[in-house]
Amino acid sequence: MSSEPPPGSGEQPPEDDPFRKRPPSEKGEKGSGSPYDAPYGDARQPPPHGGGPYGGSPYGGGPGGGPGGPYGDYPADPLAGMPPLADSGKRTLARILDMILVGIVVWLLTWLFGVREYTVGADRVEVGRSIAQSVIAAVLYVAYDTILISRSGQTLGKKLLGMRVADLENGATPSVGTALLRALVLWLPFAFCCACIWTVIAGGWSFFDKPYKQGLHDKAAKTVVVSTG
Repeated sequence: MSSEPPPGSGEQPPEDDPFRKRPPSEKGEKGSGSPYDAPYGDARQPPPHGGGPYGGSPYGGGPGGGPGGPYGDYPADPLAGMPPLADSGKRTLARILDMILVGIVVWLLTWLFGVREYTVGADRVEVGRSIAQSVIAAVLYVAYDTILISRSGQTLGKKLLGMRVADLENGATPSVGTALLRALVLWLPFAFCCACIWTVIAGGWSFFDKPYKQGLHDKAAKTVVVSTG
């Protein structure tokens, strides 16, 4: 039985990625070292009878049952075999920690280069400085998220609070392109127009989203945030 992700999934996750979701034949092998081995895999399998949680057969392939998923009888639910979704409150706290860490660097750079943001009575020069500060913030926040998420799925805040970002399709660590898209959706509006409002909307979406608890940036990148603890 092949362990490759389904065709058309775009960039292939590395074979040695310990977080890549495996089909049942691999998840049961001893010594695989995957965090998606038991007990998570066994605990999240859909019931063998009565259909899956999203309708139809619990194993894909329509109401009649039978093989139909990318791994034959592999469950159609993308979350099957993955750790539990991370708590939205902890995600918010991790994001605040990341904002503080990168915000300190942004403040130091804007201070060193004499870039300050004016909001009252700004003339043309002061407006230019405000834009420069926004550019610095956007570059640093996007680079921070993209580099760390594409390497391990974890920013410093997420690592500290025991969670990681994973591709919804296969559970793998997001590619650079996926991590970049996720970071752009989250941080560009934050840096240039509506910092607090956009952060609340994009990140707070996970409190109400069903069934994957995705923020708007997760929806754009097709990722989820799962617990590692």
